[in-house]
Amino acid sequence: MIARLSDLAARRARRVLMLAGVVFLLAAVLGVPLVSTLKSESSDFQDRAAPSEQVLRTIERATGQSAGYGVAALVPNVGDARANPAAALPAARVASLLAAQPGFQRVLDYPATRLPALLSRDGRQTVVLAAFATRKRAVTAVDHIRPQLAGSGVRLGGNDLAFSEINKRTTSDLSRAEMLAFPILLLLSFWVFRGLVAAALPLLVGGFAIVLTFLALRLIDQVTGLSIFAVNLVTGLGLGLGIDYSLFVLSRYREELAGGADTATAIARTLQTAGRTVLYSALTVAGALSCLLVFPLRFLYSMGFGGALVALCAGAVSLTVLPAVLVALGPRINALSPARLQRKAAQTPQQRGAWFTLAHAVMRRPGLVALLTSTALIALALPSLRLTLAPAAANALPSSSQPRQVAEALTRDFPVDSSQTITMAVLAPAGAPGATVLTALSQRVRRAAAGQASVGPARYLGRGVWELEALPRGTVGTPANQRLVKRLRSLAGHSPLLVGGPTAGFIDQKTAIAAHAPLALAILALVTGGFLFLMTGSLVLPLVALAMNLLTVAVGAGLLVLVFQDGHAASLIGFSPIGGLEESNLVLLFVVAFALSTDYGVFLYSRIKEAHDDGLPTRAAVALGLERTGRLVTAAALLFCVAIGAFATSHILFIKQLGVGAALAVAIDASVVRALLVPALMGRLGERSWWAPKPLRRLYAAAGLRERELGGHA
Repeated sequence: MIARLSDLAARRARRVLMLAGVVFLLAAVLGVPLVSTLKSESSDFQDRAAPSEQVLRTIERATGQSAGYGVAALVPNVGDARANPAAALPAARVASLLAAQPGFQRVLDYPATRLPALLSRDGRQTVVLAAFATRKRAVTAVDHIRPQLAGSGVRLGGNDLAFSEINKRTTSDLSRAEMLAFPILLLLSFWVFRGLVAAALPLLVGGFAIVLTFLALRLIDQVTGLSIFAVNLVTGLGLGLGIDYSLFVLSRYREELAGGADTATAIARTLQTAGRTVLYSALTVAGALSCLLVFPLRFLYSMGFGGALVALCAGAVSLTVLPAVLVALGPRINALSPARLQRKAAQTPQQRGAWFTLAHAVMRRPGLVALLTSTALIALALPSLRLTLAPAAANALPSSSQPRQVAEALTRDFPVDSSQTITMAVLAPAGAPGATVLTALSQRVRRAAAGQASVGPARYLGRGVWELEALPRGTVGTPANQRLVKRLRSLAGHSPLLVGGPTAGFIDQKTAIAAHAPLALAILALVTGGFLFLMTGSLVLPLVALAMNLLTVAVGAGLLVLVFQDGHAASLIGFSPIGGLEESNLVLLFVVAFALSTDYGVFLYSRIKEAHDDGLPTRAAVALGLERTGRLVTAAALLFCVAIGAFATSHILFIKQLGVGAALAVAIDASVVRALLVPALMGRLGERSWWAPKPLRRLYAAAGLRERELGGHA
């Protein structure tokens, strides 16, 4: 396959570029609208088969209405409504304004119900809860009444408004991150790629991969709905992998030209060596990210589709379009570059440069270096032992957002947060038979909730569905409320009782992730380890790589705890801590960090393997491999950190964590792990680094790829 690709690039470069141009235009026209069509829902973070989701669907089927109140209006009273009920009349006006809007279903307000849960502790605020047929109707209704509430002090929030704002901010934050990252990437690429024309290559590869992935995701979205958050991952990974793959292909191409090869020969040798590495990297990264597909949460499997596809697309563009561009440009690849940089680009790679010296220094005391480096990394990873999980919804928005302000006020100022109601759906017939069942069940529910929540009377909703509601103390996801939900669920026995609500959803999310995590980890280990074995023929190196990746992930987790859980640098990065880390986003970060660590490992191991296959002993091969890849991996990591780190400017906490977490993991892996720890371990292991049992050696002989088979040379 590699030989065919090099022949295609060398002999039919113009045809390849013309076809690529047509494909790019079609993908851009048909795929880019995906950014505006994808949305986020609260259900993105839940398993649709979870009991909390079943409660929502059961109530919606019974009533034909939304199960929850998607709009929450925080209304200041004109006095203390506890002493003067008329002080809460402004809430009645807000309720009537909401009730007059299209799509309105029902409203809950203090003047009409006198429910204490709708009144703040000091009696000076009330909350009005409203339900609309769809989120779009809710947002339109709120936009319509805002001018009429100007100057009244009313703040509007709720799930419908929170997720609508998340959608808008995700799109705008993506545009801003791109506007910020592109000029910086171009300047850094000019320095790294040593020319303005060459610096445009990663943007070409990354941009092409992104629009191709958008097109594929738009098709997938027609079959199974996807989350808008996948767009951010695709953009960040597309640019990052485009940079990585372009840098390695172009560097090897220039290396071959500097060695005296003509263009056709240089392209052939580049694809046989660096091209093979890119192929393995793309397959490994895609395989690692595909483990997210096993999770039933839309947020995670959307990321799995997006991440795997953009890795494959970046690899495909780098192996087909990029070589054709290099052939078409010829010596003009170094155009628009200062003479000093052109000379550097044309130089034959050093055999004994700074990275070579560093490798030998490390391997003079490999045990000591490995011990000191591992100790330092483990110390950075230790904070991960106190990692706390926290649910996230409106608190993912910035503190200036009204939906977040409303959510925080309900938690802080009200005796009970009416937005975190524990909702129970009971399947029982109408009339006396059902009432008898409900009476007995209600008594058990009240005993279980005693001291922790107040339980309202049962209501018949229709179609054999009854509803019970409990208003718990504290906030969503507290240990006490989690224990309460578990006690209530244990009451079901053989009774048709379903328990839902925000805290139940938090429990169900953790349960779904925990249930599918072993399979995801198995896929992650088998896919990455399998590809590394096929590339190296060693059983030891894949195990070393897996251990290094896990260490990188642990360090990333420890730093996330320090930054986002403890709030260190919160003012610098611009966020308000939520008391923990959201679990589904944490899973995504771990998998992305693991995949990117494998990516850089592939680049280093490939050059070490190439040198070892040419007869060098392991220590010499490690030194030469680090010399040939040290600058490239460091430069690629720097550019990747800029591309993905730009998401730290996002107003959405999920996206900010993804940007900061991935950038930190990449920086540590490329600098400390690849430059110090891996050379130290391989220096300590020596020739044992290449050990594999006989059955695996036979498998490698049959299925693995070796440099001599591909015609490569060091």
